Amino acid sequence: MDETKISPSRLAVLKKIEEYEKKGLFDQPVEEDPPCKELKPEDVDYLQKKFSTRIKTRIANFVGDHYFGGLIKKGEVIVEGIRGEEYLQQLKIKENKQGAIITCNHFAPADNYILFHCIRKYLKDGLLYKIIREGNYTNFPGLFGFLMRYCNTIPLSSNRRTMMNMLSAVNTLLKRGETVLVYPEQNMWSNYRKPRPFKVGGFKMAYRAGVPVIPAFITMSDDPIKTDGDGLPLQRHTVHIMPPVYPDLSLGEKVGAEKMMEETYALYKAKYEEVYGQLLVFSTNTEE
Repeated sequence: MDETKISPSRLAVLKKIEEYEKKGLFDQPVEEDPPCKELKPEDVDYLQKKFSTRIKTRIANFVGDHYFGGLIKKGEVIVEGIRGEEYLQQLKIKENKQGAIITCNHFAPADNYILFHCIRKYLKDGLLYKIIREGNYTNFPGLFGFLMRYCNTIPLSSNRRTMMNMLSAVNTLLKRGETVLVYPEQNMWSNYRKPRPFKVGGFKMAYRAGVPVIPAFITMSDDPIKTDGDGLPLQRHTVHIMPPVYPDLSLGEKVGAEKMMEETYALYKAKYEEVYGQLLVFSTNTEE
């Protein structure tokens, strides 16, 4: 890697990723995000009960689809395909009322659209709900901020009452048959290829609602010609869908959710090693 060709801001992020991996700080942010406003219960219409929210959501979904779909058509975001579609076909999400949590590695702002682009035909009403950071919901101005607030996003919150509303909304969505995207690694690490250790929160949501977890792992390879805006090779993406992980409702939420998390992570580890042809080893010298 020729560091002289990389933008200073991206180079700083890459160095922080290297440092945090060595320290085992896998869930920590590596971007310089400003402090965010606390989301109060009245700030978020999680279930789109207001007519104005539903209208804004339709507009945001149309605009977001046009924007990100355009990036794919122009080759600025490269999607090579999807593997494991048979697992989505078996679940028959569109035909029944059972929802699902879908997990994905978090490595780029557009990774949720890459996933959505590949699985949309299997989703109820073609919709994917996405759990996002509080700061992503509150901090961005303009068009990107509008998309963050209204493209079927479900923001987390540092406010306890808001979080209770959020968890209740997710449970409602899952029980009515929707698919909800969770990033179990928590924070985004730019173009990081290894699956990082998971947080249990999303698996508790799945267990509580009695729905499966669909593991989705996006792998990357360097484009031989194109570079991104920071001077690094543009990434070529393949979405891998793995066998669903079902809750064992005899175990109780704590043990049952942890079991789902461990089983899901084992699938990620195996897929990483299969695709990249190497063992999953972190610079902490511990093999996950």
